[in-house]
Formats: sequence, structure tokens, C-alpha cells
Amino acid sequence: MKIGVIADDFTGASDIGLTLAEAGMSVAQFIGVPTEAPDPGLGAGVVALKSRTAPVAEAVAESLAACDWLLAQGARQVILKVCSTFDSTPKGNIGPVLDALTGRLSAGPVIVCPAFPENGRSVYQGHLFVADRLLNESGMQDHPLTPMIDPDLRRVLGAQSTREIGHVPSLTVGQGRTAIGAALMGNRHLITDAITDTDLIEIGAAARDLPLLCGGSGIALGLPANHGLTPRTPGWTGIRGPGVVLSGSCSRATRAQVAAFAAGAPSLQIDAETAMRNGYDPAQLAEWALAQTQPGLIYSSADPDVVAAAQTRFGAGRAAATIESLFERLAAELETRGVRRIVVAGGETSGSVVRGLGARQLRIGPRAAAGVPLVSTGGLALALKSGNFGGPRFFQETLTAMEQDA
Repeated sequence: MKIGVIADDFTGASDIGLTLAEAGMSVAQFIGVPTEAPDPGLGAGVVALKSRTAPVAEAVAESLAACDWLLAQGARQVILKVCSTFDSTPKGNIGPVLDALTGRLSAGPVIVCPAFPENGRSVYQGHLFVADRLLNESGMQDHPLTPMIDPDLRRVLGAQSTREIGHVPSLTVGQGRTAIGAALMGNRHLITDAITDTDLIEIGAAARDLPLLCGGSGIALGLPANHGLTPRTPGWTGIRGPGVVLSGSCSRATRAQVAAFAAGAPSLQIDAETAMRNGYDPAQLAEWALAQTQPGLIYSSADPDVVAAAQTRFGAGRAAATIESLFERLAAELETRGVRRIVVAGGETSGSVVRGLGARQLRIGPRAAAGVPLVSTGGLALALKSGNFGGPRFFQETLTAMEQDA
């Protein structure tokens, strides 16, 4: 293994797995820290954790365990994969985990860059943009668990980390790998500007000998070339059978996708109050999904004011945990009853679904959308979508793509 990745959620893990696979690497995504050695021919291993919103101590411990396993498999470089919108709270978990990994790997300068230009994420003058909006104007300020109200990544990370926070500006990045390499000095976390894929490829070349990096999936764009690899398209054998969409994300993009899908397909909304009263039976929900003549949608996605009301009444943690537990049990029922295609929207929801399925390893297939691959496990096709990714017809298009050979 050449590159090891520690992802703080399941959608982010498949996201960077796709980036590495399309850049020429053989990749496997592991659910949690594995207990066995992988295929010896594996080029990159991605360990998917559900640590983004976990207690800080738990997130640090799990990330260090993942790091130790990756190092034991021969990984020469470790990436802490975080969301391209840098989702975190003032206390973490990005800073504490990154600091712990820095110590474990005896890392000096660490590049920190969540840019993903293909999906509209760019870093300029240390600030994170989503398309033409600053992060705090993109809808992320309304995230129910990790509201992002400051677009200055230097301040965001500085509030979480004990290390000095530096900056590699766009003017330096634009001069290429040699200039970037010269700027990587000191024991600092360096917020690194990137506006284009070319910027990320040059950053990857400059990072050739760094033991640790942190960023979104774009941070991996230039790394496989350091090992002499060239781009390719991952293969896929179509998987047919009953399908369903499960959506827990409340992002603007997902809410638009829910509306587009529900306009032409059966849908069933999960509301927090009923869930808190244990008013949903996973077996009955699965029966509803299988009774439809076309793939249906089961969703808890809601507008920010509805989410805020539920948080106020039940507590943010309790309401979210109850709904995610429901999705976990529902996923197990769906698989048992023969569902073979599942599209999932939302990082927390994806983690719950994968746990419910009992999956331990996912095979990375071709892209369903930028940042979202098709993945498979045990004859089951999945797409684990970050809330903000994909176009308005993502659900319909992905269900169809799962059936087709590539």
C-alpha cells in the first residue's frame, strides 16, 4: 500500500476513493478499522470512520487506530480526508485529529486544502468558497450539526489546533510545485489555496515526500502520478433488482433532489416527532418500499426551520441519533427483503446505512456524479452521496446507472 486515507465519514471515503481510482490506483474502502491485512496488491486503502461529529476523544482514538493499521500495511503517506466544506465545530474534530496524526507521523509542515473545483469548492486567500459564495453564505451556515459560519479556514482551524496556522497563497500555488514546495516550511498546518484542478495537481507533486496531508478528495488528484500511475475508468458490472432512495441530508442540493424525485416517484417522509415516539417500524417501511412499482424515496430531509424546531423540542443530538438509528435498522430490513440498489444522501445517513448492512469493505466503481462513485458489496449496489453533491436528477440517474455495465 502506497497511500492510506482516514476519512471522517462514509461519503467522504468513497469520494476520495473515486479520485484515487480514476487517477490510476487500485483502491479499497474499509468500513471502520480493519482487523485483517488487505490484498497485497492494493495501492490505496481508505478507512471510513464516522468520526466527524463524534466526541473529540473518540474521534482521535479511532483515527490513530486507523493510522496505525495503514502504516502496518506499508502506507508511505496518510491523508486525513475531511469534507470539502470543512464541516466541524469550534472544538473540532478536524484540528484535534490532525494534531494527533501529526504527532504520530512526526510530520513537519502539513498541507490543509479542502478545495474540490469540480464541485465548486475553492480556497482563495485562505477563505473557502462554494461556487461564487463564501462558505457561510452557501447554506452550510444552516447545517444542523456543524454550522459553518466563518469562511476563513485559518481562523476555523486555529480555533481547533494547538499548532501554528500558516497560509500558502494562490500567487505561490500558481507558480507550480517548486514554489509550493519552497513554501512548506516549519511545524505548521498550512491552509493552501487552490482554485483549479491544475492547482491541486501541482500541490500533489509538491507533497510527494510529506507524510501527512489534510483535505477534501481534491487533495488526492496529483498523488498517484507521484507513483508513475496514469488515469483510468474503474470497471462496473450492472446490478439489477429492487431499488430505493434513503435521504437524511438537509442540504439545499439534497432538498432539491428530493423534490425532483418525489414529483415522479412514490415517497414517504420521516418526521422527527413520530420517530421520537418510536412510531416507525423498519419492517413496515421496507414493505412499503418493496410494494412500489418503481424505486421509492424514504426521507427525513427537511427545511432548516423544521430541523431547528425539532432540535429545540427534542435536542439536536437526540433527534438526529433517533432518525439515524431508524435508517440503520431499515437498511438491514431492505437487504433481507431483496433490495439490491440503494442510493443514500447524507454523510451521517450513509454511515448508518452501511452499518445496518454489516458491510466491511466496498469496491469502488465508476462515478455517478462528481465526488460520488458507485460502490458494491456482496451483490448490492450503493451510492453514498454527500449532501451537497449531485445535480437535481441525481437519484433517478444513479438508480439507472447501477443497472448498466461500464
